[in-house]
Amino acid sequence: MAESGRLQPACRRVKGSDMSEISADRPKKHARGSFTQMTEYVLPTHANALGNVFGGQVLAWMDLCAAICSQRFMGSVGVTAGIDDLSFEQPIRVGQVVRLEARVTASFRTSCEVFVDVRGEDAVTGETWPCVSGFLTFVAFREGRPVSVPELVVETPEEERMRDAAIERRSGRLAKRVHSAPT
Repeated sequence: MAESGRLQPACRRVKGSDMSEISADRPKKHARGSFTQMTEYVLPTHANALGNVFGGQVLAWMDLCAAICSQRFMGSVGVTAGIDDLSFEQPIRVGQVVRLEARVTASFRTSCEVFVDVRGEDAVTGETWPCVSGFLTFVAFREGRPVSVPELVVETPEEERMRDAAIERRSGRLAKRVHSAPT
């Protein structure tokens, strides 16, 4: 038991697996329990000179939505560790609605990956369109130190596909970090 009075699950690495950071001793959790939706209204203060929402504002909303999702899943404060490549598809204008949905796609020893999908909406007509989507990685912290996170329970073929793709993205990020480290 940790000094804070909370039980800390033991973390044991499983060798010989693509998921070497996954522990058989961690509690298990479903992604559906942390699914997060947010809705924002685009005001003039959110927009550029063309009347479209700033990309940085959308990114801030994505980070917030993903942070809530990750913290619900991890059961601790989550700190943004990375954001994968983003490409904006269509703009959202002043007076339109921004709809964000976030869900956990994978969990590792002390981190999880969250997928955020952002859509624009015309609240008058009900029309929606894709704006941007991306993957954000969060590290769990308690008392200033990284802590283990629950193991994600994969229930559907789609969730399995998302988890497997997350593992590949993570491997790529880790490999890039090793190659870019100063020698």
